[in-house]
Amino acid sequence: MNMPFKTALATALLVTGAQALAASSVDLTVKGLITPSACTPVLSNGGSVEYGKISAKDLLPDRPTPLAEQTVQLAVSCDAATLMALDADDNRAGSNYGDDTMEFGLGLINGTEKLGAMTVKMISPIADGVAVRTIGSVDGGTTWFYERNLMPDNLISVADPAVDAPIPVQALAADLVVHPSIAPTSQLTLTNEAAIDGSVTVTVRYL
Repeated sequence: MNMPFKTALATALLVTGAQALAASSVDLTVKGLITPSACTPVLSNGGSVEYGKISAKDLLPDRPTPLAEQTVQLAVSCDAATLMALDADDNRAGSNYGDDTMEFGLGLINGTEKLGAMTVKMISPIADGVAVRTIGSVDGGTTWFYERNLMPDNLISVADPAVDAPIPVQALAADLVVHPSIAPTSQLTLTNEAAIDGSVTVTVRYL
């Protein structure tokens, strides 16, 4: 074996060994920020929207039956002006009739039948006494655009009229408009009472 070939072989072995060694370990980095401010959300009427008893005969057989919109008041109070957003989680995931990503489910009846769906939109927001706009983000707050609907996969925050970016808020007040609809009765078995069972958890996310 000549010397140039020996040198090349040794170099190759060293590189290969270094690569194998490097692949044997990896770093886990944990990052974040502890915010000194805390925000508390509150809904009027304990966050309850009641429709009472609805006769199955009043529901449409061939298309969804919209129910009347109802409104609850949302108030978010923070210890200090805080960049934050609202995150809505569907507690009845998988029961959304039509599987519309803008809507939340109303629960299952008879084990597998999707009773309906509902939208939840935030309107008339007031931040620290000033009218503001609602904005949404579907990438965790990297980009923002005009949006009023709370959805299972987005964030909702507020902005001033000029820029689509969240503004710090200490006191936020807004209306949440709930609009449910019942699935076509031709797709439901309504021989017994069926409970409308929508449930959404609204959480403050700090930005």
